[in-house]
Amino acid sequence: MPSIQGFNALRARSYISRVPLFTRLIILIILAVWLAGFQSVWDLQQWGALIPDQVSILSAHRLSTYPLIHLNFLHAILNVLALTPLIERFECEYGTLTTVALFFGPLTTIPGVMYVFIERLILRSNNPVVGASVWVFLLLGMEAIRTFKTNPYLVIGTHHIPTWTMPLLMMLVVGALVPRTSLLGHLCGIIVGYIAGLGTVKYLAPPEWVLRWIESRLNLLAILPHYVSVDQKTYGRFGVLPSTNRPGPGGSAATELVGTTQRLGP
Repeated sequence: MPSIQGFNALRARSYISRVPLFTRLIILIILAVWLAGFQSVWDLQQWGALIPDQVSILSAHRLSTYPLIHLNFLHAILNVLALTPLIERFECEYGTLTTVALFFGPLTTIPGVMYVFIERLILRSNNPVVGASVWVFLLLGMEAIRTFKTNPYLVIGTHHIPTWTMPLLMMLVVGALVPRTSLLGHLCGIIVGYIAGLGTVKYLAPPEWVLRWIESRLNLLAILPHYVSVDQKTYGRFGVLPSTNRPGPGGSAATELVGTTQRLGP
């Protein structure tokens, strides 16, 4: 009989081999950016952090770069471990192109804009934030809304806890255990995740016909390993036709879209 260690190693290798393309790339980018921070020529944290009073037309890149930057190795690795299964599931369900468009677009910029608006106009503060956990809590928010639709309550003894509140509870736990955590940054991610889970983010995704045209024009399924097609019903996961149809109303997954972020200062 195979040992438990051998079985776990086999499962780990199997999981790693199935991780889709964008998930692999985002992990590599996060780690590469952390390594690049060791050089002294260019201050990456200062350049890419979401600093409310430094966000302008000329520095709008901050609204997209802040999830890629981390304070140290522990910060980066914890966010990578928390993010990987969540974003892997998202990409496998909705496709690589859709995931790229949303996570380097509205699913990053909208929480960033919310954070800057609240910090500057309501709190009159200027706390910089960095870290991929804005994505972690956003995806947890989406999953919580999806779970709430089928399983509204978590029953513990005589208490019925709404399942949509789980990300909020996790936010409070992380805030209590992890120093210099930005509760506001996490809350902005959760709110956008809730909105996405209700189906409104599908209007921000690129048109399906455009994504199909790009896939066929560039022949992405053939040239990119671990690529997940936008059209799940035609190609399935990694270009393999699924054995069962995806439940729900008509339309592909691309049109049915339903770590910790930490302050730089004290």
